[in-house]
Amino acid sequence: MTVSSPPGTVIGFVEQTWDMCLPKFNIKNENHEVVLMIEGPCFTCNFCGDVEFKVMTKDGANIGKISKQWTGLIKEAFTDADNFGVQFPMDLDVKTKATLLGAVFLIDFMFFEETGNNDNQRVGVWQ
Repeated sequence: MTVSSPPGTVIGFVEQTWDMCLPKFNIKNENHEVVLMIEGPCFTCNFCGDVEFKVMTKDGANIGKISKQWTGLIKEAFTDADNFGVQFPMDLDVKTKATLLGAVFLIDFMFFEETGNNDNQRVGVWQ
């Protein structure tokens, strides 16, 4: 996914990387250099709890997280509303922060939104 600001000016990219069991993404700058990595859980179902995706440096050091927050049984079962939290260092480059926020939208769309066809409900990396 390309992140632009203003439209037409690329500031970064979010690319899914292949893994057999875990959802993984690379956050890249405008020069296609990896600046951060995101790693999610094997199963992204949030039955009675938050789902957390680790945000790491390219060396693997944990620096933050993206979490799909559990909002209660009624809201989770009967609405399509989602709450997300994002934690990252305050001194992170502003373009990297914006690209990370773009990754939140991508993760929401890929793992937590219904496509309208309920016949193919899939979980986690097997979407």
